[in-house]
This record gives sequence, C-alpha cells and structure tokens, in this order.
Amino acid sequence: MGRGRVQLKRIENKINRQVTFSKRRSGLLKKAHEISVLCDAEVGLIVFSTKGKLFEYATDSCMERILERYERYSYAERQLVATTDHSCPGSWTLEHAKLKARLEVLQRNQRHYMGEDLDSLSTKELQNLEHQLDSALKHIRSSKNQLMHESISELQKKDKALQEQNNQLCKKVKEREKELAQQNQREQQNQELNSPSFIFQQQLDSPNLGEAYQSTAEENGEVEGGSQQQTANTVMPPWMIRHL
Repeated sequence: MGRGRVQLKRIENKINRQVTFSKRRSGLLKKAHEISVLCDAEVGLIVFSTKGKLFEYATDSCMERILERYERYSYAERQLVATTDHSCPGSWTLEHAKLKARLEVLQRNQRHYMGEDLDSLSTKELQNLEHQLDSALKHIRSSKNQLMHESISELQKKDKALQEQNNQLCKKVKEREKELAQQNQREQQNQELNSPSFIFQQQLDSPNLGEAYQSTAEENGEVEGGSQQQTANTVMPPWMIRHL
C-alpha cells in the first residue's frame, strides 16, 4: 500500500517539526546542488530556521554575487513594469527590503571573517573563506610594508637634512672660535706693547740711549758749559747700560 499524501500544514509537534525541517533542509540543499551541477545554473538558496539559524547554498560559494545579480535584475524588471515614482510608498518598501537583505549578507560575512557562525558552512565554503582571508592578509601586509618603506625613506631624508644642518653649524662654530682666538691674540699683543716693562726694555735696546740720557740731564741742570757739549757727543758705554 502506497504512502498517502502528506497534508501541507504546520506540524504541531515540536520534535517532529524539527526532524522534518532537518530532513527537508538536507534534501532541498541536495536538490539545489544537483540542479546547479546538472544544468549549469547559478543557484542561491537561503533558509532560516524557527530559531533564526541560517542555512544557505550558493554556486561557487558566492552568495553575495548572486544576491547582487538578483537585485540588478529585479530592479530592472520593476523599472520596466511599473513607473518610477520615488514618492510611492511601495518603492520605498522594496528599497528597504533590498537594503535590509544587503545588510544581513554583510553582517553574516563579517561574522564569518571574525571566525563566528562557521558551523553552517561546508568544506568548500570554508576553503573559499580561507582563501579570501589569505588574500586580505597579503593585501594588508603589502600596504603595511609600503607604509614602512615610505616612513623609512622620509626618516632618512630628515636625517640627511639634520646632518647637513649640523655640519653647517659646526663650520660656523669653528669660524667663530678662530675669530675669537685671533681677537684675543691681538688684544694680548696690544697689552704687551703698552706695558711699562716692554717700554723700558725698548729704551734699553735703543742705540740712542746716551742722547736720551744727556737730554734728560740737561733738563734737570746736572751738566754745565763745556761738559754739556762733551756729554752730548759721548755715547753711554755698554757696562753702564747693563747696570741700568
């Protein structure tokens, strides 16, 4: 005796409802996979359980691309069938539904990227997710290395500029020290030339010291008459100069 037709209505028993959902869900996912392989069709299947758990199937594990394609086609069809009036409440309702679905897809992908809600993913989907994460990590590392190279190059330029500035300052300091040394040397020479001992030594070394002595004696009145004439023509002997 054949099996009777199952009446399509909500199963009241919670356990039977959960068992039926699990069986029918598996069969539905299997049929979706079969039609995608046999007919080379692009299939996207989304199922939410009564508890809000997501089950999905997508050709090549790219549900986002399928949803984007669906949104483009459905929007173009609405544009052909109905007049485009943005003030119409119906258009806003469709736009809200589209944005809400888009938001749910993005949130789900974000949870997957964070390593959450991975139980519902198949092996192929996990491999695809791993490939996407690897590509993202490579891109991040490339951007990080580029920023590091740019920072190092900028620091090297600043270091070179500081070294040049330091060399210029050192050169100016050396020139200033040289000028100060020359100035101190000139001042020291002037002080030596103006000192009494240097003047006295110059007088001692002068060959006309006798004449200077004679003129001094004449002024003081120490020499008279003919002796003045004789002293004027006499040069002081060396032994007297030494005693002086």
